[in-house]
Amino acid sequence: MRAAFLGNAPWSVPSLQALATSRHEVVAVITRDPRPAGRGGRPRPTAVAEAARGLELRLVEAPTVKHGEGLEALRGAAPEVLAVVAYGEILPAEVLALPTVAPVNVHFSLLPVLRGAEPVRRAILQGFDTTGVTTIRMDEGMDTGPILLQAEEPIQPEDDAGSLGERLAWLGGRLLVETLDGLAAGTLQERPQDHGAATVAPKLKPEEEWIDWSDPAEAVVRRVRALAPEPGARTRFRDRVVKVLRATAVAGSGPPGTVVEPDGPLVAAGRGAVALDLVVPEGRKPMDGAAFARGRRPEPGERFG
Repeated sequence: MRAAFLGNAPWSVPSLQALATSRHEVVAVITRDPRPAGRGGRPRPTAVAEAARGLELRLVEAPTVKHGEGLEALRGAAPEVLAVVAYGEILPAEVLALPTVAPVNVHFSLLPVLRGAEPVRRAILQGFDTTGVTTIRMDEGMDTGPILLQAEEPIQPEDDAGSLGERLAWLGGRLLVETLDGLAAGTLQERPQDHGAATVAPKLKPEEEWIDWSDPAEAVVRRVRALAPEPGARTRFRDRVVKVLRATAVAGSGPPGTVVEPDGPLVAAGRGAVALDLVVPEGRKPMDGAAFARGRRPEPGERFG
């Protein structure tokens, strides 16, 4: 089938690659126009734009598909299927009506659970053991359309958002191609979502990036995992910001946020303690907890947070 692809994020790329190497035809790739990034503020293309160029696919970089160049490119491509992966816009009815077969979205959760922008981080934050990928026939709601296919993926104890998201992205690419195969063959049996069972996964607020040391140690570690490898869970030590990229829940007690053992260092939580395994002190590169302890020499009873 003729497929137009919409995506921006690095996690969109495996789906684009899978589609480009399938029996389906990618008639257009539409992604956000380059935006300033990095220290120099130079315009940087999206990961999808770079991948599309490498695959020698027709590429359109536009700020939106709701109007203007993006919408005209979609109309001109005359797609049978619209494949949307981590594009970041709720599409209006006019756009959803353009494909003659279906607008399909790849979402990184087992819908109707975790609808919204941050299903990977929220699954880790909430302590899920399993998540997955869902393809849906898109409607005008936020991840509310009928389910086409689903696949489960276990969340490993060592997973952070980066490792889990990467696995889900590759799983999503496979599921997208299977979905298009099923649509082409007429064998898919779509089913409505149970809206009563729906939960949401909104974008994390800035205050959610800060560690609350009164939380149990397991919850602190989940926050660290959910925010790694970027932007990183933040705390303060001696009035300087420290990002924590990897941590372990261990035995220990003390007032929340205080140093229990300086050599780890181990920091007391609301229940148990947390070993800071990998940190990024303000203005420095990532270092293991032992190197941080040697350099800062924290004292027992000193406070993080």
